[in-house]
Amino acid sequence: MARVATIRTTGGPEVIQWDDVDLPAPGKGEVWMRNTAVGLNYIDTYHRSGVYPVALPSGLGSEAVGVVMKVGEGVTGFAAGDRVGTFGPTRGAYATERNVPAGELFHLPDTLDDRTAAAILLKGCTAEFLIERCACVEAGQTVLVHAAAGGVGHILVGWLKAIGATVIASVGSEAKAERTRKAGADHVILHRSEDIAARVREITGGKGVPVVLDGVGGATWAASLDSAAKRGLIVSYGNAGGVVDGVNLGVLAAKGSLFVTRPTLFDYAEHRQAMVDRVFAMLEQGAFKPEIGQTFALEDAADAHRALEAGETFGSSVLLA
Repeated sequence: MARVATIRTTGGPEVIQWDDVDLPAPGKGEVWMRNTAVGLNYIDTYHRSGVYPVALPSGLGSEAVGVVMKVGEGVTGFAAGDRVGTFGPTRGAYATERNVPAGELFHLPDTLDDRTAAAILLKGCTAEFLIERCACVEAGQTVLVHAAAGGVGHILVGWLKAIGATVIASVGSEAKAERTRKAGADHVILHRSEDIAARVREITGGKGVPVVLDGVGGATWAASLDSAAKRGLIVSYGNAGGVVDGVNLGVLAAKGSLFVTRPTLFDYAEHRQAMVDRVFAMLEQGAFKPEIGQTFALEDAADAHRALEAGETFGSSVLLA
């Protein structure tokens, strides 16, 4: 029997229920995967709360690491005993075991332990596509990173430095500022006490930055607009600080012919093994260090959601099966 988290209605963490499920044999194109570690991501709270609507009842979570137990008809490239990972998009990772489409899986190197893999797969691939596929950041460019001490932000900072960019990091506390400096940030802005855009202009000699990586959303939208250089690109990839809506094209013109995109990982993940291999290569060369701030038992997922939404976590959080 598999233990599986299910939501039958949207709401607070209390809507997460755990069920015993008699898992069927994997179907055509599927792999039976036993989870060992599951990644916690802010998007999980959006699905649970209804910010991002999902068909109910629904599983939760998309990122997991584990072992192949069986393979279904037509599956090639995977065999029982293989260590594998997934970052979705199929939800249901909050489970001890489940059947997963083989096309969503990839192999893990023996040098990477399960907890670390679960902490970096989705966040690392998000950093990879934001920097190298979406914004196409080049050496010598200056990039503003909001929420730079968070799970994705921490990786963005180190990755950007490794490819030769200058990093301006926006964080909420001195403790987070110190962690961000250690990750490689060239300049750190404390957004609770400093004007982000004014400091960016000061740092850049009035020019602004060619790229803004904004995982916060509504709370930093105005600062992002005012920090971007002429013909700059704002990549808005998260809503932790509220949804950005009513984007005014006239404002983009007035601020300097700006570009804005709201990308999602899966539109850039056609070749996910190559994407993951790039993440592993950057990890191996020391571009970033996995920062597992806290772990929770898998069935304590509701407590993990509460801590995440209350801002009580740092780095990555992992649920251990």
